[in-house]
Order: sequence, then structure tokens, then C-alpha cells
Amino acid sequence: MLNGLWLSFFLVAAVAALVRWIGGDPGVWAAMVESLFAMAKLSVDVMVLLFGTLTLWLGFLRIAEKAGLVDILARLLGPLFARLMPEVPRGHPALGLVTLSFTANGLGLDNAATPIGLKAMKSLQELNPSSTSASNAQVLFMVMNASSFVLLPVTIFMYRAQAGASDPALVFLPILLANAISTMTALLSVAFMQRIRLTDPVLLAWFGGGALLLGGFMAVLAGLSATALTALSSLLGNLTLFALILCFLVMGALKKVPVYESFVEGAKEGFEVAKNLLPYLVAMLCAVGVLRASGALDQLLDVIRWAVEGLGLDSRFVDALPTGLVKPFSGSAARAMLLETIQSQGVDSFPALVAATMQGSTETTFYVLAVYFGSVGLQRARHAVGCALLADLSGVLASIVVCYWFFG
Repeated sequence: MLNGLWLSFFLVAAVAALVRWIGGDPGVWAAMVESLFAMAKLSVDVMVLLFGTLTLWLGFLRIAEKAGLVDILARLLGPLFARLMPEVPRGHPALGLVTLSFTANGLGLDNAATPIGLKAMKSLQELNPSSTSASNAQVLFMVMNASSFVLLPVTIFMYRAQAGASDPALVFLPILLANAISTMTALLSVAFMQRIRLTDPVLLAWFGGGALLLGGFMAVLAGLSATALTALSSLLGNLTLFALILCFLVMGALKKVPVYESFVEGAKEGFEVAKNLLPYLVAMLCAVGVLRASGALDQLLDVIRWAVEGLGLDSRFVDALPTGLVKPFSGSAARAMLLETIQSQGVDSFPALVAATMQGSTETTFYVLAVYFGSVGLQRARHAVGCALLADLSGVLASIVVCYWFFG
């Protein structure tokens, strides 16, 4: 799918450029070639900061792993997942792996979450009577992974910092709220399809408590002005990030973890991960740059903008839509769309803020589906795709609403 998507960017750009050339615009070819080199340079600029950010963050996360923070969260969430997956026997290793996968995702431990998640899917397959059709537990696991809640979207902060944002964590609260809505949509849609008994006392305690906390938090935010909301998002984003790092260090010290050596060990992994990302970043950014230079992307957005304005609505969010539209298909393409929006519109422009929020509250549904189900040979996803795409849609819509609320 990624091959087809990448190739289609160039083919659509070629057709759009041909139309403009025939229409009397011979400069379109020069603009497309110039865009190729400009996007290649932007990729290297992004990588310079990406090296430092991933090295720093994975170093601290390795301390958290060795301090047992992930295991603590796994024990905390175990009773919840035991009720969401009633067909999985109590004490089965799959429940521990599922919980570890979600907690690793929540902490931003992508490298740990994926291998743990694949082990969990394999363990769930041992309980599946079908070799080709996903079980209820596997569908729930996949959909929740496709809308995983991330406490700290550090990568998005990094992209904003690289682009010169005065406050990279400005989008912290909008992402947090939009992400909560998309995750809850995923869970409720699967619960509806699988007839999970949400009246269970444990589920009521978790979801009711979470809903009350979120509702109370939003009620407090509703009483604040746009200026106060922006200031609060900045404060909480930076405070949470530093407090979490400090928590990792203190827990590591209390558990007698060699914090310096552990940090260096994780930092080496971060360096390797960043190095391997450069080819993908160059490929996608160049494809998106050509698409923009050809005029094809602008023409699509103009049609959407015309329809939105015809309904009497504000259309400033339209320039952010490319990020949300391609995210279910490709994370690298969505990242390229976000970076291109930041470059063309300005890092603190309204479209760039909406695009960053969309990037943080949606997931690469088809990639997750292919990796997790493909790892155990499942061919029938049942209602997994529909529920995951519904979560993506809610994340996109929530991003738009929340950003209008915060940034006007």
C-alpha cells in the first residue's frame, strides 16, 4: 500500500503539472525540480534535531524500563483488560503482554511496544479457534493499538522545535484531548460490536472515573480565555515532560539502576533508530513537495475549501487536512504532510497547529492491521478496520474542534 501511495503522489503531480503546462505555465517543471532539492535539504535539517531528540528520549526511557515502571503499569491495568477480553483465561500470558504493549505505547516506547504487541498477538492466536479470522480479543487489541493513547507526543514537539516554534509544547493539551476522544471512540465502537458488558463494576470504575476526570478538566478549561488556554497548554506540556523525566531518574535511583549507564545504552538505540529513518523521510517529503509544487494538492484543498465555505463555515483548517487524510495509510506520509504544512504555512499558524494535533491523535490503521494480523496469518479482520477508521475520523474532527477552542 505504501508503494502505491508514494508512486501515486508522483503520477498525480505529473498529470497536474502537464495540465498547467498546456495551460501556459512552463515554469511548473522548474518548480517541481526545485521542490525536490528543497525537500531533501529539509529532511536533513529535520534529522539533525531528530538525532538529538530520539537519543535523549530513548535514553531516559531505558531507565524507566529498568526501574520497572512498565511492569507497575501492567499490574495496574491487568484487571481492566481481563474484562475487556473475557474469552482470555485469567492469568493467561496474553493479558500481561497486552497490558505491557499498551503501557509501553502510553509512555512513547514505540520500539518496545511493537515487539511486545507481536508477542501478544501470537499469544492470543493460541486461543483463537480460527486460523484465518481474527478473534474478538485480537480485534480489540488491534483497534486499541491503532488508536493508542500517548501521554507525551515528544516527536511532534521536536518537529515544532526544529521549525523554530517559540514553544514546541504548545499543542500538548489539544493533542491530549483529541487523543482521548479517538481512543474512547475506538473502545466504545468495539464494545458495541462485541457486546462487551460495560456495566461491569471494574469497567464502570475505569471508564466512569476517566470520563469524570476528562469532563471536569474540560469544564475547567471551558472557563478560560483563549490566551489562558494557550498558556496552560504550554505550562502543562513542559511541566509534564520534565516531571516524567525526573520521575524516571528518581525511580531508577531508588531501584539501584545505574542511571548513567542505562541512559547511554538507550541513547545508542535512539541514534540507530534516527539514522534508519532518513531514507524514509527523504522519500516522503520529496513526494509531498512535488505534489504541492505541481498544484495538485492545492487544487484538492481548494475544492474542499469551496465546499466548507459554501456551508458558511470557517475554512482555515482545510490546509491541515492532508495530514489527517493520509495518516491511516502511512505514518511517514502524514509526517511529511505535517512538515510541509509547517514550512508552507508557518509553524505557529492555525493550519500547522491543527495538523500537529491530527498527527498526534490518529494512527496508521492499515500499517498496524498489516503488521499485527499478518504476523499470525489472519486474513479476515472482521470489524477491526471499520472501528479503527471511525476512531481516526473522530480524532481528525476532534483535532479541528479542539484547536478552534484553544487557538480561535
